[in-house]
Amino acid sequence: MEYEIKKDLYKREKYLNKIRGFYHETEIIKVLTGVRRCGKSSIMNLIAGELTENGVKAENILYFNLDKKPYDTVSTTDALDKLIADNSTTKGIKYLFIDEIQNVKGFERVINSWREEGDFSIFITGSNSYLLSGELVTKLTGRYIEFNILPLTFDEYLEIKKFFGKQLSPDDMTELRNYILEGGFPYVAKLNSMNNKRLYVQNLINEIYEKDIRKRIQIRNRASFEAIMKYVINNFGSTTSIQNITDDIIKKGIKIKRETVNRYINALISAKILIPCDRFDMKSRKSIMGEKKYYLSDLSFYYALNTDNRINFGPVLENIVYTYAAGMDYMISVGRIGKLECDFILRDNEMNYSYVQVAYTILESKDTEDREYRSLEQATWDNYPKYLLTTDSLLQKRNGIIHANLINFIKDGQRF
Repeated sequence: MEYEIKKDLYKREKYLNKIRGFYHETEIIKVLTGVRRCGKSSIMNLIAGELTENGVKAENILYFNLDKKPYDTVSTTDALDKLIADNSTTKGIKYLFIDEIQNVKGFERVINSWREEGDFSIFITGSNSYLLSGELVTKLTGRYIEFNILPLTFDEYLEIKKFFGKQLSPDDMTELRNYILEGGFPYVAKLNSMNNKRLYVQNLINEIYEKDIRKRIQIRNRASFEAIMKYVINNFGSTTSIQNITDDIIKKGIKIKRETVNRYINALISAKILIPCDRFDMKSRKSIMGEKKYYLSDLSFYYALNTDNRINFGPVLENIVYTYAAGMDYMISVGRIGKLECDFILRDNEMNYSYVQVAYTILESKDTEDREYRSLEQATWDNYPKYLLTTDSLLQKRNGIIHANLINFIKDGQRF
């Protein structure tokens, strides 16, 4: 069955740019990971579309979504092997795309054997709880590269609304509030009412639980799991530890062991709902063990579980900056500078560091201004750039620190 180009897809250039250099690589399997419904399948379709636009024959593109007909009955390695063999009779490089590959137990052996043929460029995506486990590293013998896909960042949110013909407010702050409350799942941008947007994300949370979590780990008491999930989601951006979470859950009258809490937290991380952020001491260049922060892959998880629409801009803006930087492949830690804390220490692939502090505003008082600058001004032992991101339109200059408007910084696609 020849591949048909889908023409109604929003192009997520920041991810396509990362993957394009590997389109024709036959030695390396391309693995797209990310929380459910973040857009992995659309990106694979976009890649296949670009290949055909650049002269690859339709018969050389093999695209199988194992969750949809007619391929949803493919559940064994023999069936998968036969499906690929029956559709790969042409000469030249074949481009093999398999979506929801976790539906076939033991798929790694099949994928590896076709990679070894030497004329297949392979792209796969599927359930995070499996694809992100250590088993993949072993079973694919290290011959793969992972592309972690996140829901839409604020700049992408604005672009996809235009793409779907939605009207944008002339006020950037209004759109930022909309983004915070609606979240960044691509399909949500198509929906009109806030009620439908919330129902979509609530359904997604249930789907992740049933398909990515419950099938992977044993959960004896769903109420306990949901209590932990809601606790961590409600406290995103706060410094905590597994022991602190356990103690607080026990205070709420739920009997649970620290090991169980740890297992449930790891399940939420594997399912890509939570993203852990370790603390890092800049002077010693060492990670600080124990306490860390957890951010959300999408802010809609918070608002889907809560009836309160008020925005606590402190952790919310941190979360927005975190996912924006993560989408640019920065390594991110919470920074400790002496006795002070800096919201983020970023490191790029060339080992360059940046210091980033995030605040809603510094214009309320001189005390507020001094507090937000203080940790950045303490970092005097190197010349790495230091950023203070706020929603202020009036920007300052102080001790070489770059004070930037967070909204414009992200809209312009700036790097740190």
